[in-house]
Amino acid sequence: MDSTHFTLAGMWASMGPTAKVVVVILALMSIWSMTIAIDRFWRFHKAKKESLQVAHGVSPLLKHSKFDEAISLTGESRYRHSHIARILNAGLTEFRYGAKNETPADFDTLESSKRAIEREALMTTADFKKGIGNLATISTTAPFIGLFGTVVGIINAFRGMAASGSGGLGAVSAGIAEALFATALGLGVAIPAVWLYNTFSNKIERFNVEMANASSELIDYYLKTKKV
Repeated sequence: MDSTHFTLAGMWASMGPTAKVVVVILALMSIWSMTIAIDRFWRFHKAKKESLQVAHGVSPLLKHSKFDEAISLTGESRYRHSHIARILNAGLTEFRYGAKNETPADFDTLESSKRAIEREALMTTADFKKGIGNLATISTTAPFIGLFGTVVGIINAFRGMAASGSGGLGAVSAGIAEALFATALGLGVAIPAVWLYNTFSNKIERFNVEMANASSELIDYYLKTKKV
């Protein structure tokens, strides 16, 4: 058996239609996974960077009860990726609306602000999770697609051996190598997807904690300025 048969180009040339379809599907899944990863890494980097800037800028404003200035700061387009800015802007806007419209009870204004924060937190979390579910799908299905290619490849290898009437390992080694390549490719797609899914899930959980802390601190500022 020519050693060139065991190269990627050689195996691709000798693969049947089903095996080629499996390889193409796994290659597309790998590209899809990397596209999601690049997008989420960029998104989370921007969120972290902008949130730090917002936290440093808005803290002195809240300490001096400058809510209008804080609303203006958190609503700036340069902080559009910041989860902290979105939470604070939603809560501050609702609080200022209630104060300007002379809500009968401060408690009602506070509760309205809390609900606004909760709604914004849910939308922000949903935004962070875009594409993450696809990574979970890729990580769980890629090994099985690769296994399917392996089974089909082995069947074809033994079918070819039966048709030629020759036996021995040499007669089926090329077919088995092609079949196992599908399994290796499936695992090569799934393993990075699992790692990326867990990494992004941990980042989202950390962002959720930061949003919860920011909303709690905002409520504390309300309580200091309004005797609820």
